[in-house]
Amino acid sequence: MSGENAKLGLDRLAWSKSSYSAGDGGECVEVAATPARVHVRDSKDTTRTALAVEPTAWAAFVEFAAR
Repeated sequence: MSGENAKLGLDRLAWSKSSYSAGDGGECVEVAATPARVHVRDSKDTTRTALAVEPTAWAAFVEFAAR
């Protein structure tokens, strides 16, 4: 993990890989939820800082994407 991710404690989160992520090296997304934030990162490059959004924003995104 990069120094920034370690400083933020992201290395201790339970990350889940998207069920839509293929094993062929294509687009891969991982998500880790906490009560205050939902963290999203590129599973191919976990050293990059994750995007953090509020749970309500994540729920709205998921609902929109499921349409």
